[in-house]
Amino acid sequence: MSKRRILLVVVLGLSVTILMSACHKTRVAATAPTTSAPAATTPPPPSPPTCTITADPATLVLGKSATLTWSSNNASTIELDPGLGAQQAFGSLTVSPQESTTYTLKVTGPSGNASCDARVTIAIPPQTKPTVAESNLPAASVKPLQDVYYDYAMSDIRSDARDILSADAAYLQSHPDVKIRIEGYCDPRGSEEYNLGLGDRRATAAKTFLMNLGIAADRISTVSYGKDKPFCTDQTEECYQRNRRAHFVEVQP
Repeated sequence: MSKRRILLVVVLGLSVTILMSACHKTRVAATAPTTSAPAATTPPPPSPPTCTITADPATLVLGKSATLTWSSNNASTIELDPGLGAQQAFGSLTVSPQESTTYTLKVTGPSGNASCDARVTIAIPPQTKPTVAESNLPAASVKPLQDVYYDYAMSDIRSDARDILSADAAYLQSHPDVKIRIEGYCDPRGSEEYNLGLGDRRATAAKTFLMNLGIAADRISTVSYGKDKPFCTDQTEECYQRNRRAHFVEVQP
């Protein structure tokens, strides 16, 4: 064999060996890229409850009505005071207060409590002066015991009434056998229930004044007629004033 053929055989053998080695190399599996899971997030807390309430009109005369209108957010319970109970988140209500009143909307939700207010004011009309006194009435109506008069929606004893009640007390002291009934009256504005209570307070105030001047309580009885049995029926302030009185009646033994 010639050298040339021997060299060719050696080269071929080496080539076959190299090819077989390449075919038996171990393939390394590709590694998938790793990704981290997103971090858990805490949901924000619920918003606190809020509310608004308005009164229209905010000022009115006794016997008239106002409308309360309200709204609330993030509240599960809604209460309207005084004494109007559970309400919806949004609403309106007509009220006719007998005195100036503050209405409070109380709301409760998962994040706490809140409240809001609206006030309805009962306006007292200006008084007409001079006010009615017994001296202004016809002579035939003047009697030993004189009546006393009151300001609108009030039961306080006025300064002019103090002098009249003092004279009434002097008459009763000089006539110890006389017993009296004090009748409380009101003008026609306001509800029947309200005026019965106001008339009672007026009669009781006059009785208390006389008792403080030494007149025995068992000589004085009281009754309220409210806006019933008016002394005057005209729709004027002068007529209203004549009806706002404590009327004195001698009781026969």
